[in-house]
Amino acid sequence: MDINMTLIGQTIAMIVFVWFCMKFIWPPILSALEERQQQIEEGLAAADKSQEKLVEAQAHADEIVNEARQQATGILDQAHARANEIVADGKDAGVKERERQLAAAKAEIEQEANKAREELRGQVSAIAIASAEKILKREIDDKAHDDILGKLAQEI
Repeated sequence: MDINMTLIGQTIAMIVFVWFCMKFIWPPILSALEERQQQIEEGLAAADKSQEKLVEAQAHADEIVNEARQQATGILDQAHARANEIVADGKDAGVKERERQLAAAKAEIEQEANKAREELRGQVSAIAIASAEKILKREIDDKAHDDILGKLAQEI
């Protein structure tokens, strides 16, 4: 056997092996690789879509939270305004009630003062009549007359 024949035989065997591999083994391996590559691409595309949806969902959630905060702020502002309004109404009602009670008290004081004046007038007139009766019942000198009038002034 010659080295050349072995080399030619090995070359032919190699060519047949390569042809066999290219014809029967290589296509299923390539199709499996292509299928796997396609699955990976679809997975990456789905991941990108999911990432975009996540960003959109996060933005939407932030928007909802901001709206809720604004509504809460609005409700708090309304509550504060209503509380201030209630306090102001209470103050107004208190002022009106105070003025009403003050007017009633002044009217009562006025009535009591008028009543006291009328009683005082009655007492003064009774004392004046009594002193006039005393003066008229007896005729006295000027000194006794002045004493009676002094006593009458002290009583008044």
